[in-house]
Amino acid sequence: MNAFWQAVGFLTRFPVPKRAHTLEGWNDSPKYYPLVGLLLGAVIWLAARLAELGFGSAASPVAAALVVAFWIYATGALHLDGWMDLADGLGSQRSRERTLEIMKDSRVGAMGVVAAIVLILLKVAAVQQLAAAGALLALTVVPAMARAALLGAIRFFPYIQREGGLGSGLRGGVTPAALLVNGLLVLAASFAAGRWMGVIAFAAILLAGGLFGRSIVRRLGGFTGDVYGALIEGAETLALLVLLILNTEGRL
Repeated sequence: MNAFWQAVGFLTRFPVPKRAHTLEGWNDSPKYYPLVGLLLGAVIWLAARLAELGFGSAASPVAAALVVAFWIYATGALHLDGWMDLADGLGSQRSRERTLEIMKDSRVGAMGVVAAIVLILLKVAAVQQLAAAGALLALTVVPAMARAALLGAIRFFPYIQREGGLGSGLRGGVTPAALLVNGLLVLAASFAAGRWMGVIAFAAILLAGGLFGRSIVRRLGGFTGDVYGALIEGAETLALLVLLILNTEGRL
């Protein structure tokens, strides 16, 4: 059970038992990432409904912005930080070694700032339009879709070893059984939240995640913690956009 709390404590700001502040169960925690994503999605959906009380509808621009702000807060901006670091690194157009050095730098450059602004704007606009279409329930499964894609990345793509890096032991916890169970879990949740539109969005994320992973391996030689975070942010945004596109005819 400690592996589950490790996953909760690492991926969110939600309170966890004191034992989760150790590394006990850390290597087995990835198999709970999609489940934590469902928990996070449920809380985000609740935040959206609460925003409706103050602004009449989550389709209000202010309400949608508050929902996304809460989304970022609930994850401690962990994944957004990775998104910005990767943008800085790849945007530098430098060698592999220099790119990795830039990504390790705690300072954020212009490319990272621009990438974060674009991503947040896309999320706010997507939440607003999904709310206007009466499809807010889709928010419950989007974080789980992204974290299921993360499991695939951990399992199938190499991790760049760094001294003290937390990602080095995670692959062992992502067994074929864990992939299958979590894939079926998120697939069922996607269908429940968005019917076939949700299933299509999930498939799109997995396909995009595979293409992204191959590109990263060619460019950097493997994944880092920052790339994992960037994958989650990109996958969540893609899921929102795909759901929005498929919902243009009100089919969700």
